[in-house]
Amino acid sequence: MQQPHGPLRSFGRIKSRVLKPNAAARMDGLLPQLTIPDGPLDPQALMPGATEVWLEIGFGGGEHLAAQAAKRPDVLVLGAEPFINGVASALGHIEAAGLSNVRLRQDDARPIIDALPDASLSRIFLMFPDPWQKARHHKRRIVQPETLAAFARVLKPGGRFRFASDWADYVDWTLERVTATPDFRWTADRADDWRIPPADHVTTRYEEKKLGDIAPVFLDFERV
Repeated sequence: MQQPHGPLRSFGRIKSRVLKPNAAARMDGLLPQLTIPDGPLDPQALMPGATEVWLEIGFGGGEHLAAQAAKRPDVLVLGAEPFINGVASALGHIEAAGLSNVRLRQDDARPIIDALPDASLSRIFLMFPDPWQKARHHKRRIVQPETLAAFARVLKPGGRFRFASDWADYVDWTLERVTATPDFRWTADRADDWRIPPADHVTTRYEEKKLGDIAPVFLDFERV
């Protein structure tokens, strides 16, 4: 009997260069302390007293995740990133800032979302995800109807989903799919609301590389 396939992989490579000794030491020593456990997930057990729980999907080198966590030490910030070198970089930012409100997993974010209780998140960040530009690869984009349904399940009413990209086609793709669901409301009232970075945005080295075909666009959606 043929086994059912899991969700399509939405990310590329998981490792590039060999980790430097300090980074490798953090992966061996610090990551196990911060790893999000498998199985049903109770955020309050990870950080009792957290006022909110946020999730960043594909946090890259961890600059944005660590900066957001540093600004809100009362918030538990969860992060998922398959790229080993990115996780190692994030651990460096976490250690340098002395953060105690971050939990990570070197993996796809979707199993974490599936393990979360209903209405348990206040924010989801999807910042500059892989655009999978070729049409035959669009099915690998993380923004899909089933993913948005999962976001809607775990976000509290009034919670926010922020998407950022510098690829025009992916921005259009995301707008079309999110606005097609009654679960979300696009919060923009004028062009500057998506052209100008939000006040709490943290610019990363990846964003500064300007690898896309447009200036960065920031889409904030509210869970209704």
